[in-house]
Parts: sequence; C-alpha cells; structure tokens
Amino acid sequence: RGPRATSSSAPSAPRGTLVTSPPPPEPGFLQLLEYLRSTRGFDFTGYKPSSLMSRIHKRMHMLRIQGFAEYQDHLEVHPEEFGELFNFMLINVTSFFRDPQIWEHVAEAIIPALAERAQQRQVRIWSAGCASGEEAYTMAMLLAERLGREAFVDNVKIYATDIDEEALAEARAATYAGAKMEGIPENLGARYFEPVGAGHRFVFDKELRRSVIFGRHNLVADAPISRIDLLACRNTLMYLNAETQAQVLNNFHFALNDDGYLLLGKAEMLFTKEKSFAAVDLKGRVFRKVPGDDARARLWLTPHADLAGAALGAMASSLIFEATPLAQLILNPDGIVVGANQQARSLLRIQPADIGRSIHDLEPAHRPLDLVLPLQQVISQRASVHISDVFFAGGPPHTTHISVDLIPLVDARASVTGILISYADVSRLKKVEEDLQIASQELETALEELQSTNEELETTNQELQSTNEELETTNEELQATNEELEMMNEELESTNDELQAVNDEARRRAAALDESRMFLQSVLSGLESAVIVIDPDRRVTMWSRAAEEMWGLRPAEASGKALDGLDFGLPIREFMPSICRVLAGESERELATLKATNRRGRSIVCAVSAGPLASDGRVMGAILLIEEQKPGAAP
Repeated sequence: RGPRATSSSAPSAPRGTLVTSPPPPEPGFLQLLEYLRSTRGFDFTGYKPSSLMSRIHKRMHMLRIQGFAEYQDHLEVHPEEFGELFNFMLINVTSFFRDPQIWEHVAEAIIPALAERAQQRQVRIWSAGCASGEEAYTMAMLLAERLGREAFVDNVKIYATDIDEEALAEARAATYAGAKMEGIPENLGARYFEPVGAGHRFVFDKELRRSVIFGRHNLVADAPISRIDLLACRNTLMYLNAETQAQVLNNFHFALNDDGYLLLGKAEMLFTKEKSFAAVDLKGRVFRKVPGDDARARLWLTPHADLAGAALGAMASSLIFEATPLAQLILNPDGIVVGANQQARSLLRIQPADIGRSIHDLEPAHRPLDLVLPLQQVISQRASVHISDVFFAGGPPHTTHISVDLIPLVDARASVTGILISYADVSRLKKVEEDLQIASQELETALEELQSTNEELETTNQELQSTNEELETTNEELQATNEELEMMNEELESTNDELQAVNDEARRRAAALDESRMFLQSVLSGLESAVIVIDPDRRVTMWSRAAEEMWGLRPAEASGKALDGLDFGLPIREFMPSICRVLAGESERELATLKATNRRGRSIVCAVSAGPLASDGRVMGAILLIEEQKPGAAP
C-alpha cells in the first residue's frame, strides 16, 4: 500500500529545526503539482519530491514525453490520462497477513488486550490507507477468532479508510481472486471466505463484513477518527516528508485512546514523536500512545504571540477553537495572526510560517474579500461586523459562497484584545436559496398556468352544461321514440302471433299435402302402367317410375319439358290431337294403340289413354296412361 491515504499539503518545518535541503525539483515539476491540485483536488506537496518525480518520470517515459511542462499539456488534451497518472503515483501494494511475523505478534500481544476491552465496551479499530481492504479483513479474522463470531459482531467496529475510490469499491465488494488468498492460513480461509464463480473467487463472511466500515478519508486534510484502540497505518508515512509525517502523527495521537496501539510498516519509524508513542515491539513496528495534552499540536499558535489578555489566550488554547466547524482566525489588535484552526488552514491555505505575520501581508486580507475596512470598523466601533454572501472564487471544491463575521474580543476593561474572524461556508444555503427562488418562479408560473387552466375549465363547464341540456332534450325524444317502439313491438308481437297461427296452418296443410303426395306416390308405384301428367301447355308435371322403367327417361329429365318435344321411343305426336281434345275439354277419354321402342331398344305395342285432370269443372291438365300390350293379350 502506497500513499493512497493522503492527498493534501503539509506544514513546513518548525523554526529552529535543522533540515537538510533536498535537491531542487526539475523545471515544471511544481507547476505540474499545482495543476493537479487545482484541477483534480489532489495535493502532493506533502510527499517526497524525489519519489514523486521518479514515478511521474516512469509514466512520461512510457508516453515518450521529455519534460513536465509537455506532460502537463498532454494532461490538458487527454483528461483520461489523470487516471493512469494517479495509478502510478498512488501505489497500492497490500495483501492478507502481509509480514506474517508482525501479525503473529499482533495476535499474541495486542488482540488479547483488545478482547478484554471488548468485554466492557466497544473496540474501535482504524485501518488508515486500507487500499483494497485486505489489512482490515485480516484484523477482523484475528479478532473474530479470539472473541467468537457473535461477540465480534456486537462489540467490534473496524473503520477502513483510503483516498482512492476505486480501491474502496474493491474493498467494499470483499471479493478476491484465488491468488490473493495465498497469505491466509488454510483454516481461516475456509472459515471466513466462501468460494464464488466456480471457485475462482472468494467472498468474505457477510456477517462479519457488516462490522467493517469503509470510507474515503484524507489523513492530512480530514479530521481523524476518534477513540481508536488499534490504528494500523502501514507503509504510508514513508512516502510523506518529515513535516507531513509530524502532522499525521499528531492526528494519530489525538485519534487513539490513552491505551491505544499504533501499527506502522517495517520501513517506518517514529524519530520525531518519541515522546508521543512508546515502542511495544520495535522490530514489528508496534507502538503505544503516551497519554498527554496534545491540544497545542492541533492548534498552530506562535510561541511568542502576545494575546493581550487571558480571555484571548484561553480561547486560543481551547479545544473548542480547533474543533469548531467554522474556519477561524485570531488577530491581535495590531492585525497580527496569532491563531488559525484546522478549518482555516485548509480553507485559506494558512501555513505555519504565516503565524506571527500581519494579516495585511497575507492572502486572506484580500481573498475572498477585502478585510481592511471591516477590521478598522471593528477596532473603532468595538462592534461585530457581518458580511454575508461573499463569492469565493478559486476556493476549495464545492465552496462557492461564504459569510464572514469579525468579532472584537474585549476584556473586562472594555479594551479590544483581539479580533476573531469566522468564515462560514454558506454554499449549500446559497444553493438552497437559488433553488428556492427557481422553485418560487416555477410555482408562480404554475399558478398562472393553473389560473388559465381554471378559466378554460369554466368555459368547458359551460359548454358541458349546454351539452347536458341538449342531451336531456335528446333523452326526452328518445324516451318518446322508445314508447312508440314499445307500441310497435306490441303490434309486431300480435302480428307474430297471427303469423305463427298462419304458419301452423301452413304446416298442417303441408303435412296433408305430403300425406296426399305419399298416397298418390304409393298409388302410382302400384300401377304397372306408365303415368304421365301434363299441364294445359302440354308440359310434363309428373313422370312416374313405371314411365322411367319403360322409356329410360328420369323424372328430372322430363319434368317441365314439352311432351311433344321429348324423344322417348313413343310416337307421341301421333296421339297429340287426342291429347289436345282432352285439354280442350272436348273429350272425356281418348284411346290409341301405338308401336314404340322401350328403353332396351325392343319394339313394343302400347295402349295409350288420355283423360282430363279437372278440378271444379276446370281442366287443369291431362293424365296419360301407357301400358305395354303383351302378345296374345286383348287390347
């Protein structure tokens, strides 16, 4: 794991400290770091320049770029290069149970002590610069082995932080390839990991995972997590310069409980903080906090500043001053900066060397606003000055507007002993006000549209009322029509009854006719003579079965045809005058003997008779009887 846990500037060395000057950076290097800070929010000024230049050179060599200025131009044209650069600068090397001897000592000496504390209160552990999470899960396994699963879940919280969001995403997933599992003892791997994806990857125990909390944290710029029992920050401080290391270790000292442990990497030592931490295992780089008042380490005050009054001195040394969420500066009556809390150092970029200097010689005197007149007003009137809604150009990310309060610090004699300048970030409030104004305008527009819609609805309502009246009139007409239809329906029902009666009568007559037809058919079938019935126009209306047998002509072929137009083997034309006399009513019966040829082609002699078909004295046709005479039979 490399310097992923930090990305912020650090204070310079204190006065009186002998510092060996490092070789000057190459041309364009500092400008490149400033470009990274202003565009991406990563401040690498606290890192060792030689280490940074070496890593950037490797990336530049891969791209065949010669100088830092040229590489900065490349970043401006290819913004995707930032990700590749940060991967080179933020080295990420970690593994489960890295340096096994150290973890053996932790398991034997530190874990039992933490287990005893867990019986009385919650144990809090911080893995600073956790990278992809292996170190945090290593500590989780050791504690779970000692405490048991249930006690671990109830009494242990592990906070794992890093500045790299990609590494944190991998850590939160808690899923690792098989190659990364090699450092885990076999019994622990089987107990706390479950294979997924055909056994090629392994996921950490979900129940224990809930006790490990991952979050983004900058070791230099962000406030430390407090009340920590074990703080592991391995192989991260080695990438920082001495001044930044001192600041981070101050934060670690504040974060740890009085009996808390600090675990560092094998290549890291505490040469500058021998009074703040005591070695527990120097070879394993295990240290223990030495309790003491570290408030002054967290508050930058000039050792010789005259605060002109006990009230101002008490305020400057109070932890409340450092812990307040507002950025605050303390000036003496002459405008000399005598105090700056952490928020002010971050917001206004106050350096340790700025303490003891006149505010008028520093950037905060003119940015984000000119303080000359407000300071004069506070001194002369001994009254607070509030300046709201100040646009902060070029400030930290997400800080666009601030409000500034200048408060005179007055002693018991009503003398101004100092000035407290507070900077409050009102960017969110400004954004809320702007959103509220936009929402108000949108609401006003919506009300106007609603009014217009209401008027349209009134017009539509009137039209609907008129339409309703028309519908009522139409309904009355339809009702009258319905009554007429009901009357017609009754008439139709009566007519239907009559038609039903007629239909019944027709069915009865049809049945009678069918019966008569069947009777007649039976009679005709019983006759050996061929029977032919014709109408007054001499068209065939009936052709008996005997006629079909005799002449070979089917009824369907003969019906409706003129009798004298049929060719069926009988010389009917010779008998036609007799038929005409019968049809004319001139004769009651006509007889004749005719030679004919039957359907088999045999010559026969037929006796033919014709009689009238009459009804009520009116001739309706003629009936012809044709009978074959057998040889020797009487005619």
